[in-house]
Amino acid sequence: MTTMSAERTVLRPLAAVAEARQATRSFLGALGQPTIDPECADTVILVVSELVTNALRHGGGAYALRLAAHPDTVEVRVEDSSPHPPFMRTPDLVDGTGGFGWHMVNDLAHATVVTPTPEGGKTVRALLPRRTRQ
Repeated sequence: MTTMSAERTVLRPLAAVAEARQATRSFLGALGQPTIDPECADTVILVVSELVTNALRHGGGAYALRLAAHPDTVEVRVEDSSPHPPFMRTPDLVDGTGGFGWHMVNDLAHATVVTPTPEGGKTVRALLPRRTRQ
């Protein structure tokens, strides 16, 4: 199993999301091909972007990103200080204020799990495929 961990207290949310995506690209690049399909790598990066954005928006401005590569999946874990789990909501098509992300994460992942942390926050975990189904 290959792992990577990054913890950040963020003052610039947009830069933080870009840094999380870049850290994920580096992690996935170290795995090499054919161990992860390019389409699956793009999906992992998209899910990291969404989960980090949500952690910054709803979790108090700090997050921990942990990535792990398993034989058939990539595990994405994002921890923040909010005890409130993500929830499905009706997407806002008028004002564009969101509502699409958690649906998307659940559609793309094999599984999603939200667990409370001992410090009172939560960890959101998504298991994503390393290879497209043929």
